[in-house]
Amino acid sequence: MKNLHFIGFLLLGMAFLLYYMLPQFSIMKLFEPISLMGILAGIGIGLIIGGIVGYVSKGTALREEQKRRELKQLKKEKEELEKQAAELASQSPKTPIVPTQNNNPQNY
Repeated sequence: MKNLHFIGFLLLGMAFLLYYMLPQFSIMKLFEPISLMGILAGIGIGLIIGGIVGYVSKGTALREEQKRRELKQLKKEKEELEKQAAELASQSPKTPIVPTQNNNPQNY
């Protein structure tokens, strides 16, 4: 946003410089209705374009921040699940589970 302000002031300064370089320049002509309309129209167009650019850049920044928050939350949940799995592994007996064999099969 600072760059947009800098460019806006630079363009406004160039407009005043060009207006000042006119052969019939006078301070009174700066405040004539036609000049004021041009100045106000330029400011209005600049505000409209600046608003659109600001809206788009803010939306992009918000989406990126949302993705970062979701990623951080997923990492936290993964760490918690790993801790729970480690606790369950340490609590369970370490004896291997052997399937029982049926020693008395039925004969048909």
